[in-house]
Amino acid sequence: MALDALVDRLSARGLAIPDRDRALRYLRHIGYYRLSPYTIPFQQGRPDHLMREGTSFDDVLDLYVFDRALRLLVIDALERVEVAVRAALTDHMSTAYDDPHWYMDASHFRDRGRHAGLLKIVRDTCDERLRGTPDAGEDSLVHRSALEHYLTTYGSPELPPSWLMVETLTIGQVTSAYRNLKRRADRTMVARSIGLTAPVLESWMQTCVRVRNICAHHGRLWNVGLGVYPAIPTSPTVSWLEDVDVMPDRSTKRLYPVLVSLQTVLETVSPGSGWANRLYRLIDSRPAMNLRGMGIPENWAGDPFWRRHLD
Repeated sequence: MALDALVDRLSARGLAIPDRDRALRYLRHIGYYRLSPYTIPFQQGRPDHLMREGTSFDDVLDLYVFDRALRLLVIDALERVEVAVRAALTDHMSTAYDDPHWYMDASHFRDRGRHAGLLKIVRDTCDERLRGTPDAGEDSLVHRSALEHYLTTYGSPELPPSWLMVETLTIGQVTSAYRNLKRRADRTMVARSIGLTAPVLESWMQTCVRVRNICAHHGRLWNVGLGVYPAIPTSPTVSWLEDVDVMPDRSTKRLYPVLVSLQTVLETVSPGSGWANRLYRLIDSRPAMNLRGMGIPENWAGDPFWRRHLD
């Protein structure tokens, strides 16, 4: 459908569009089907998708821009969490067993089939890297990656050391490898290094994978049903909200517990990040509709958990 027709569709549904050319430009560069879900909170709720009186194109665009800023903020925290988990896994296992190639030993894993799958992933990545061409800059100098350097320099062991291995995996694959560790003591020590218990880390990483996929594909985040929900910690060693009753209904699986869990890990891995302050500045002035969509209670910043992180 032509862009003009799509603008006409929005206008026919009662959306005020004072500057048609501006609306066309945004639809051209964002896409109607990416922007249109942000009209849903402004609709009257009937099948004809009519807008509530007074709703303008800028209202919808403002919600889209807010959601984009939220995704960027969340992905910033996710990156720190993800890097910390990779480091914790390789550092503990390599040190505890005095073996930088520990992951090649099937005795460390519960499910031998999943372990074989892990090795295949690493092996396939190595083979692909060797078949490819090195990265070359504009100055024609060739910059070999650390993985390529290992593969072309060392003949044994066949696969790279742990610290390189974890960089070949997606965060979902790292999570799977962690969950497959045979010894509970190993899972506990990895989790403890980032301030969590093993069951909580397993749960939170599953949620992080889901949220990361949304952010990576520029999907709607602020009011999406996540499908997975981070476990609420019961151990006093894990930092959490003082008032646990403010959590949204588990059936809705909204974003707020994820935001809390990210700040919990940041307390350990990046205590001076200022992430909580940026979150506060982003959402404190938003309308109640936005807070409800994320499952955030009205007086959320008053909880001692948040107060100690806010200036």
